[in-house]
Amino acid sequence: MGNYSYLTKEGLDKLKADLDKLTRIERPKISSQIAEARDKGDLSENAEYDAAKEAQGLLELKIAKLQDVIARARIIDESKIDNSSVQILTKVKIKNTKTDAILQYILVAESEADLKAGKLSVETPIAKGLLGKKVGDKAKIQVPNGLIEFEIIDISI
Repeated sequence: MGNYSYLTKEGLDKLKADLDKLTRIERPKISSQIAEARDKGDLSENAEYDAAKEAQGLLELKIAKLQDVIARARIIDESKIDNSSVQILTKVKIKNTKTDAILQYILVAESEADLKAGKLSVETPIAKGLLGKKVGDKAKIQVPNGLIEFEIIDISI
């Protein structure tokens, strides 16, 4: 994947909206909190000031990370996805060969991952173990509670 961040158009739009909210709304809000706390006098013993400065640092880190992801973003053309093997943006249906449990995930970029929505980051051990596999292939994947074998049942878009 190189240094690029592969995203869907919707994923990139969401990141841009998040960045806009952080820079237009959150940043000024924290600046005013710092100003208010500073106006209260002695900064050496001002917990409000310290908390606001720490929040500002965390916010700036978040903004910088989002800016970096957006700068490295490459939109994936979903019409060019080959579903003969598991890859980013394919929907993969797998079966746990031990329990026969069937799971289905869409493999997405880290920034679009949402397990509740069935969107699994390509950075996870399960996704890494499935990438490149074809229907009928089996993948032994190391997860925190041991080695699990999955069979690829279906790949779609």
